[in-house]
This record gives sequence, structure tokens and C-alpha cells, in this order.
Amino acid sequence: MNCKNTVRVLPEDTYNQTLVGNVHPPSWKNPVPFGRYNLVVIGAGTAGLVTAAGAAGLGAKVALIERHLIGGDCLNVGCVPSKGVIRASRAAHEVRTAGRFGVHIDGEIVVDFAAAMERMRRLRSRISLHDSAERFRSLGVDVYLGDGRFTGVDSVEVAGQTLNFSKAVIATGARAIGLPIEGLAEAGYLTNETVFTLTERPQRLAVVGGGPLGSELAQAFHRLGSQVSIFEMSDHLLGREDSDAAAILQMAFLREGIELLLRASPKKIERVDGGKRIIFQQEGKEGSIVVDEILLGVGRAPNVEGLGLDAAGVEYDKRSGVSVNDHLQTSNPRIYAAGDICLPYKFTHTADATARIVIQNALFHGRKKWTSLTIPWSTYTDPEVAHVGMYERDAKERGIEVDTFIRPLKEVDRAILDGQEEGFVKVHVKRGGDKILGATIVASHAGEMINEISLAMVGGLGLKTLGNVIHPYPTQAEGVRQTADMYNRTRLTPFVKKVFAVWLGLVRTDFWGRLRRYRHNVRDGFKRVLGMLKGE
Repeated sequence: MNCKNTVRVLPEDTYNQTLVGNVHPPSWKNPVPFGRYNLVVIGAGTAGLVTAAGAAGLGAKVALIERHLIGGDCLNVGCVPSKGVIRASRAAHEVRTAGRFGVHIDGEIVVDFAAAMERMRRLRSRISLHDSAERFRSLGVDVYLGDGRFTGVDSVEVAGQTLNFSKAVIATGARAIGLPIEGLAEAGYLTNETVFTLTERPQRLAVVGGGPLGSELAQAFHRLGSQVSIFEMSDHLLGREDSDAAAILQMAFLREGIELLLRASPKKIERVDGGKRIIFQQEGKEGSIVVDEILLGVGRAPNVEGLGLDAAGVEYDKRSGVSVNDHLQTSNPRIYAAGDICLPYKFTHTADATARIVIQNALFHGRKKWTSLTIPWSTYTDPEVAHVGMYERDAKERGIEVDTFIRPLKEVDRAILDGQEEGFVKVHVKRGGDKILGATIVASHAGEMINEISLAMVGGLGLKTLGNVIHPYPTQAEGVRQTADMYNRTRLTPFVKKVFAVWLGLVRTDFWGRLRRYRHNVRDGFKRVLGMLKGE
């Protein structure tokens, strides 16, 4: 049966046509349903794809349902396109700041915004082959394109066909939310779901929300030539992050020329000649700016609508999503959920990790718990801000005393040589020991560096162990080892130092050498006496 819903991705160039051809082929024919599937997966984002591929690889009969674009947000409107744009913006910044390295470029530096966006679309279309409907069919997965809806506790309907299942997984993800600002809908706005369709650079861009998405795209668009203003209701960017990390990022933004409107919120949008006027409140005062485009980055809502969850006996909330227990099982024991639809941590890698848990629990009666996961994350600004585990405030709320070790990058040789001294490695350990509770890294490639600490936490390795790991010199990751050195130095208590001092003093005076010679002399004396007694 042909899928009837045609999907368009703008602009409709050759790259986006390739993308659609891979992840929602216009001529796709849905298969004839299998008798009873071991697993039916609704939603083909990261969580759904990993679940389907993993289960099929283990021999299960799997159906995968997607109403829009296979690959979900990550491939189509999230991680992949955003990092493509960010990389282009970093290249522009590197050229502009090359003079500090003695590299002088004659003439005007021109950023071709359309070419940068075209590069992103080209690479996205190339990557989309990994998530294509055809590839998953080759893995043994029955791929259905269309709206999937539960019709009972063990059945789903899609494109007029009924699929029966032993187990099912809800992996429909989340979507960008709007704001109830007067005039916003009429004036028009962008979200992550539409911003990557742009082919012309907005000369003036307002970003509402200084969280990870807003911060990443604000810096990227500024570096690509837009005049950017960020509205953030709290008193610093990345409101949930370490305040020291946020402070470094804010200084970088201000130095680059990004306008930060902190403790400010838009109240009204008006269409005016040449743009959109934003009237806002900031600390009790009213102000206004005129921009060409408005980008919202203020949160996400779970995709629970239209799934027939009531018919399936699945409890859910429109704000927090599908309710699951620690094993990712819903109120219907046949049905599980994974990824953004049910978790507070809305990251691609979390969706991947929870999908692996679902495979074990749903198909093999496993008892793996998602709360046992150690989940790192990174905001891909410049510098990047990466974190894993607890913040100091988390430990305080739980009544856990911590010791914190901080190594500024200005004391790390490679960071100095790279001209990337702004940042730090901060590690929290449980007081009285070296158990790592959490860490924050601010560095150009903090997202790569945090993995070492995540590995130590998962493997139960303490901070002192990282001090024994030889790091190539010079690397910025040495900052991690140097925090371990700081911890090891705290183990040198006054008493231990006295013991070492006595020992070294004895060594210095050759006490041990003299003692050994004395022992040899005594032993030789005994041998001579015994020889005389024996008449030798």
C-alpha cells in the first residue's frame, strides 16, 4: 500500500530532494502486516531507529512507523544541521581572528550565507542515507510511513492497516514550543524546525531563550554576519548550567558583539516597515528593538497527540510526556517508551541509550534502569560547555559534602598555545575520598574532553586514577589529569609530610646505607665466630 502523505523540505533543491528520497520516499509502499510483531515502534527518530535496528538484529520481527521524516529531529532539524552551520561559523571566526596568530589576510572577508547553508544541506543529505527507509528495510525492519495510532492494548493502525504486537515502543519525540506573546503568531517566527530552511541571512536576528539551542544558533548566526540580540529571562545564559561556565560564555558573546538582554522578556510583537518590533520588559522598564527575524528557543513539548494513548491504556501528561517507570515501561505493561517523549534529558545520546535499555527490558524481560545511566551533555558554543553528573547545588540538595578541584585553561600549556585560555576543568568529588560526583568543562572541544570523566564515573574509577593516566603532551585534556594531581596533593596531610620528611632525611644522611653495612658486619662477625667454634 502506497503511503499517501507527501512531505516537502524547503528549499526544494537537489540536496533536500535526496534527503526526502531517503527518509520519506514519495513512492514508498508500506508492507503487508506480519501476523503479530514482536515489536512495533512508533516514531523513527534516534530512539525509534536504535530500537528497531537493535531488535531486528537480534532476530525479532519489527515494525517501524514514521509519519514525517525518518531520522527525527537530530538528522533533519537538530544536531546534524545545527553542527553544520556552527562549523561554517567557526571557519568565519577563525579567518577574522587569524591576525592574532600572525596570519594577515588582505581584502574584505565575505561570508556567503547561502553557500554555508547549502553545504549544510549537502552534508545532511549525505548523512541521511544511514537513516533511510531502504536501509532499515534491508535490516529486516517493516517500515510504515503514515500516522500510527493505538487502537487497543496490543494493536496499532497505520495507513488503513492494523498491526498487532506483543510489545510496542513509543518514540515519537518532542517538538519546539511557541510563546503566548501578543502579535508573535501574526508577525511570524522561526524555531529549530524552520530556521534551517533559510537561504538568505537575516540582517537582524532576535533569539528568545538563552539556553543551549538559543546560545548555539545566536553565536553561529552572528559569526555568519547577522546582528544578534538574545532575550533571556534569568540573570545569565545557560540558566541550568554552572554559573562560572555561563559567565565565561557571556563574556565571549559580549566580546564578539552579541547583545545580551538578560532578565528580559518580550511582551508584544508588531509588524513595522522593514521588520518586526519587539516590545519587552527588562527589570521593570520597557524597551524595544526592531529585527528581521525572531528565533524561539524556549523549550520542547512531547508529541503525545494523535497516538490513541487512551485506547492503549497509556498514562501521559501533555507537558512531561508519557509516564514510565524506571524500566521505561508505561502503565500498559506491553508498551514501553524511550527518548524525548518520556525523559527530562532530551538529548540524542540519551535517546540512544534508553533505546538499548528498552530492547533488553521489552524483549528479554530485563530489569535495566534508566536512572542508572551516567548522562553527559555539551552545548556547542565557542567555547563549548560540557557537563556530567552532579553540580555543586545538586550535591548540597542531597546533603552530600564535596571537594571541588578547578584547573583554569590559562594554566594548561596547549590551551595557551592554541589561544584558547578561557575555560576550565572543574571536578567534584565526595569529601573524604576521590569518588567523582560530577564535572563541568569549558573549552573549545569540551564535548570531547568530558568523555574521559564520564568513562571514569561509569567504570567506578576515582579521580586519583586519572592522575595515573599518561596524557600526550601538549593537549588540552591534560587539564583533566591536572585536576587529579590537585586531588593527590591534598592527600599529603601534615602528618604524612612529616613522615616523608623523616624518611628523606634518613636517606639524605645515608642512614639506611650505614644500617645495611652494620648488618653485613654483624652477620660476617657471627660467621667468623661459628667458624672458630667448629675449628675451621
